[in-house]
Amino acid sequence: MINRKETKQYTLTVEGNTEKWYFEWLQKEINSFDTAKYKVKINLSIQQYPLSYAKKLNAKSTPFVVHICDIEGNIREDIEKFETVLSELKEAKEQKRIEYRLGYSNFTFELWMILHKQNCSGSFTDRSKYLNPINSAYDENFIDLKTYKKEENFKRCLSKLNITDVKKAVERSKRIMDNNKKNGNIVKQYKGFKYLPDNPSLTIWEIVEQILNECKI
Repeated sequence: MINRKETKQYTLTVEGNTEKWYFEWLQKEINSFDTAKYKVKINLSIQQYPLSYAKKLNAKSTPFVVHICDIEGNIREDIEKFETVLSELKEAKEQKRIEYRLGYSNFTFELWMILHKQNCSGSFTDRSKYLNPINSAYDENFIDLKTYKKEENFKRCLSKLNITDVKKAVERSKRIMDNNKKNGNIVKQYKGFKYLPDNPSLTIWEIVEQILNECKI
């Protein structure tokens, strides 16, 4: 008799295609990992602003949602965009009584991708500075981040990863956040959500670690 694994489900809203492709890849990797105790189903929806999506959910069937987003810079326009997202997360909590969690990358999702292959603990002045570490991490020669984000190119980078790399990204992320704490970097709070305005900082690793732990990987 075939012993079928139970499936654990997670719901994520993400900002764009690269985040969606990444979590689709992660789901596939976990489900093909022989020693994992559980399979996983990651329900994904691209949502820049998640409130409209939350209105369609049922709190009983979807008790929590993680929103994956970026802090794209430290100018007022970037911060206002991020704070608008946080306002929507709080409103979704109040309207639907669904626990909304935040998984952010500061500056961008590229930071999380780099950490699968190498450390990236230095502060950058703008998002374009992630290009060289991306090329170094994945042994590529992309001319700009737009080229890197093309589906064929991004998925080629994913093909160079495995679960061990994911675990290393989690550990490197933790070290970044520990260093931020040791350095006394000020944590900001808005609408009940905490974040570090200084880069590098990120919490996207928290949901990834939870998924790996709960699937016993």
